[in-house]
Amino acid sequence: MEAQAISAADVAVGKSTVSGYGWKALAGSAIGYAMDGFDLLILGFMLTAISADLHLTRGQAGALVTWTLVGAVFGGIVFGWLSDYYGRVRVLTWTIVLFGVFTGLCAFAQGYWDLLAYRTIAGIGLGGEFGIGMALAAEAWPAKHRARVSSYVALGWQVGVLCAALLTPLLLPHIGWRGMFMVGVIPAIVAWVIRRRLHEPELFVRHAAKKGPRTRAFKLLVKDGRTTRTSLGIVVLCGVQNFGYYGIMIWMPSFLANHLGFGLTKSALWTSVTILGMMAGIYLFGQLADRIGRKPSFLLFQAGAVVMVLVYSQLNDPDSMLWAGAVMGMFVNGMLGGYGALMSEAYPTEARATAQNLLFNIGRAIGGFGPIVVGALATAYSFQVAIALLAAIYVLDMFATVFLIPELKGVELE
Repeated sequence: MEAQAISAADVAVGKSTVSGYGWKALAGSAIGYAMDGFDLLILGFMLTAISADLHLTRGQAGALVTWTLVGAVFGGIVFGWLSDYYGRVRVLTWTIVLFGVFTGLCAFAQGYWDLLAYRTIAGIGLGGEFGIGMALAAEAWPAKHRARVSSYVALGWQVGVLCAALLTPLLLPHIGWRGMFMVGVIPAIVAWVIRRRLHEPELFVRHAAKKGPRTRAFKLLVKDGRTTRTSLGIVVLCGVQNFGYYGIMIWMPSFLANHLGFGLTKSALWTSVTILGMMAGIYLFGQLADRIGRKPSFLLFQAGAVVMVLVYSQLNDPDSMLWAGAVMGMFVNGMLGGYGALMSEAYPTEARATAQNLLFNIGRAIGGFGPIVVGALATAYSFQVAIALLAAIYVLDMFATVFLIPELKGVELE
């Protein structure tokens, strides 16, 4: 790869100053991840309208979500690997074009099978956003602020989800689900424009000439016993994160509508308040992790998730569910603010994006079963029972953190 010249103004100064390039890298990464969140939540809100128009069964409607996630897993692995060789910015541009084109095609779907194909391929484009964006931001920011910048990128997802929750009730009745897919292309265009103005991080450019065999990035994730344990622990953490998140967020609007009589606007209000709680949690996690360390922060939030999931499962008053949902969201999703820093610090530059996308997307693949499991438990028992059983996975999370995850606060990237 041909390295571009990088001026001193484009990189971080010393070990604590964030450069102009660092802020641009953050913007390009966060907006791409916002696109990811926006796309997935509008799909959740639109499932009823799509099902009615295209005569889909409940299983087919759920498959649209599941196969979007399956595509994201595949895209994450492939694009993460490619970005460790061809560059963060270049490959992120490829992913955004793929997503934009096939999201636009969703608006013209005539039936289940072509819509399923478009969603799967759009998911492939989405898959690269998290890991490559996290690697890009981590390499552009100093160690002192690495957990913070990881949390800022993660906040992009929540901003996208919040926009979806606020805009869908306003736009869906007027432009329909086809129009909403066209709206979903707009963040992709914005992200593409920003990324066209970015060059590769200095750290990546320095390592570009040292590339080994194309399979080396994968081998570096299991190069020794300590690294293998770390990789396993991260898979558990990401799996629990995605399972709990998708299990709750995909079915909650439907539960609120069918069992508590919430209309679309009121369901969107609940979702928005919960998302604000998640955003507060992600921001807080980044601040704590840079101060007290990664492991203590994870354990604090995991314990909070166990408690709040159990508390939430016992509620049936709409007002109580509103504020408790925000607190539950703070703990359940706040940990998303730490994965980017943890994985950036655990692996070298030549495998960093591969690690981010492979490990997180294995977790996302596990998380894809969250809506299926929660839906099955809710059908067999009740939604409250299904939510209560989710507490057990956060206990597993705590064991993985204690025994498998190293403390890497403040280390310089290899």
